Amino acid sequence: MGRAELRVGGLTPLTTIDYPGELAAVVFCQGCPWRCRYCHNPELLPPGGETTIPWNEVIRFLEGRRGLLDAVVFSGGEPTLQPALEATVDEVKELGFKVGLHTAGIYPRRLAALLPKLDWVGLDVKALPENYPALTGAEGSGESAWESARLLIDSGVAHELRITAHPALTDRRQAESIKTRLRAMGAQRVLEQPCREERMFDPTLTTVPRQL
Repeated sequence: MGRAELRVGGLTPLTTIDYPGELAAVVFCQGCPWRCRYCHNPELLPPGGETTIPWNEVIRFLEGRRGLLDAVVFSGGEPTLQPALEATVDEVKELGFKVGLHTAGIYPRRLAALLPKLDWVGLDVKALPENYPALTGAEGSGESAWESARLLIDSGVAHELRITAHPALTDRRQAESIKTRLRAMGAQRVLEQPCREERMFDPTLTTVPRQL
């Protein structure tokens, strides 16, 4: 795949929070097959967004940041949706950057192929496997995400498994069950992050009674 084929919906030029311990830029990849109700980047869900950045412009930006940034993180949307991602990761590593990935684990086999090239992965674990379809709108999504978690943990690649628990969808008992299960699988780091409610794919979630 040519480098121009990666569809980029946004770029954060500098962040200290998206790759732990590193100064990074974040490339937001366009497109995601799931429709998670609390998604806070709904503009990135369609394969073709209203605002796209040509990949050659991203490369020019990164070439000017060598020695200033440590890493580049691919986020989304869902980066592994795009077949061009693997070649793009190679290109970024050739510039001397570490490469991180934010993923929901939608495509386990694609993740497995990428893992040897990655320096760090942040994987979202949204629910227990059986509860995924109600959140993502996709049958079988729980099995894919948890298989990706297993592949990531077994790979030895540095990682962070993140639980985004909207209280109307995942109660405290379920969140603790997710953490316990991931730690039993050998996860290096498991954390719970707050759900950003100021802008969500399903705005009615802000009015759903919270579960205790």
